[in-house]
Amino acid sequence: MAAMALADLMVCMFNVILQNIFRYHILNSWLSYTYVCRFTAFIQVFSSQLSVWFTVSFTFDRFISICCQKLKLKYCTERTASVVLTIVCLLSFLMNIPVYFRYEPYSIIDDIPWGCRTVSGHFYSPAWVAYKWINTLSSPILPFPLLLLLNSLTARHILVASRSRRALKSRNNGENSSDPEMKNRRTSIILLFAISGSFFVLWTPITVINICVGVTETPTFKGSNSLYLAIRIALLLMYLSSCTNTCIYALTQRRFREEMKNMVKYPVTVITKLFK
Repeated sequence: MAAMALADLMVCMFNVILQNIFRYHILNSWLSYTYVCRFTAFIQVFSSQLSVWFTVSFTFDRFISICCQKLKLKYCTERTASVVLTIVCLLSFLMNIPVYFRYEPYSIIDDIPWGCRTVSGHFYSPAWVAYKWINTLSSPILPFPLLLLLNSLTARHILVASRSRRALKSRNNGENSSDPEMKNRRTSIILLFAISGSFFVLWTPITVINICVGVTETPTFKGSNSLYLAIRIALLLMYLSSCTNTCIYALTQRRFREEMKNMVKYPVTVITKLFK
């Protein structure tokens, strides 16, 4: 969960604040240097991909911990988590290296390269087209069925276990009394489908646009304000998705809610002690 939060924070910093606020509202800044522009373009794609695959990794970890009790003891450890996160980071880093070379200087002033524009071969070169499709498949088309499958299997396991527990409890007590464990399981099912639903809803618009662009081989969008607005809204939803998963997971954790309450109460407690 800490890795998810870190990846989501990277998306907020680089994709939202740096790219969509500073770069467009603070002209001729250090962000306009070509090398900085290339790096920020790389880190934006890298952080978005990390956010998606950390969510998939965490979902798989929950699936193992709930559905595979024998494998849980070997897989659900700090060492395994570190290995999985390292592999995801390394693969994402290597896969997005071509993004850095996708841009060239827009102009050269006093021997200093300024701005970034896409290299001409990016739209027509078979290598770039293949890379673009691989990138689209890896994030988010492939995570769609993975999240749906893992969460469905986990929810099915919880429902089956809940029926058995309910039948056993009814047989022993003769009535359906309140069961805190059943409430926790219902909360887990709601959590799982909230994660899947939010991911599908928020990533679907930009995925459809990317597929349409790839199929129609449209290099740029010109002369359509409504289409440009749709693209911006799709990007906004995609960035929002990077924040919702961590928030949903965190807010459903009892210890996290307790720490949040303590954080809110702390200033009041300090002020009260000062006045006393």
